[in-house]
Amino acid sequence: MLPVVFVSHGAPSFALDPGVAGPALTSFGSSLPKPKAIIVLSPHWQSQGLWISSAETPETIYDFSGFPSALYQLQYPVAGKPDIAAMLQQYLQQKGFSVGLNPQRGLDHGAWVPLRYIFPQPEVPVIQLSLPVGWSSRQIYQLGQALHGFAPEQVLFVGSGSLTHNLYEFHAYADEPIAAYAAEFSDWIASRLVNGKVQQVVDALELAPHAKRAHPTEEHFLPLSFVLGIAGNYSAVNSLVREIRHSVLSMDAYAFERSGQEA
Repeated sequence: MLPVVFVSHGAPSFALDPGVAGPALTSFGSSLPKPKAIIVLSPHWQSQGLWISSAETPETIYDFSGFPSALYQLQYPVAGKPDIAAMLQQYLQQKGFSVGLNPQRGLDHGAWVPLRYIFPQPEVPVIQLSLPVGWSSRQIYQLGQALHGFAPEQVLFVGSGSLTHNLYEFHAYADEPIAAYAAEFSDWIASRLVNGKVQQVVDALELAPHAKRAHPTEEHFLPLSFVLGIAGNYSAVNSLVREIRHSVLSMDAYAFERSGQEA
């Protein structure tokens, strides 16, 4: 079975400045069998209710401003996969979810920036799943649980967020000292993932040290809860990246090997 992946996409400038995380994600991608499709959840498509992108050729969305002009020249010209999007919609409806298809939606930077590293050649079709406004970490985890059995040998699920995401304390220069609270939060998550303490991670914004400072808003944490739901009782967790950039942005990424057992 394909693993389930959580990546931290950092600032949009990550697309131009790979640091440690970029090569690590590329190395990971090169180790994978080629999926039939990628399904990615990003906090940069927030919606009322749950939606699935079903575009034939999703555009590259530049949902940011004030960055170097070279960033706006980058493209990730992947195909969509409307047939799998329709299958995904039907599957979720059978699980009791109300979900629509959006044939116009492109890929925001939470999707295309990390995917350009995982699969530098845009050969694998991409479908994006929206993040419903107001859903809690436990609700997003339950959404992931519902998807545990969806095409585990054909589809690569990616949750793209940020393990810490306090833009109020963001430093533009990469060589700023690491903020201690960001490192402590990251270490707390890592310890519990290694030890299979999934429910503690899902509830981390209530339990973890410095949680409110690490995540003044919760949307960039929720993709981790999503992939944990899909991974179920994972047989192994592989730490792909442990890096903090701009003092406060954790770039940590994990791949979860699925055992076939639901959580």
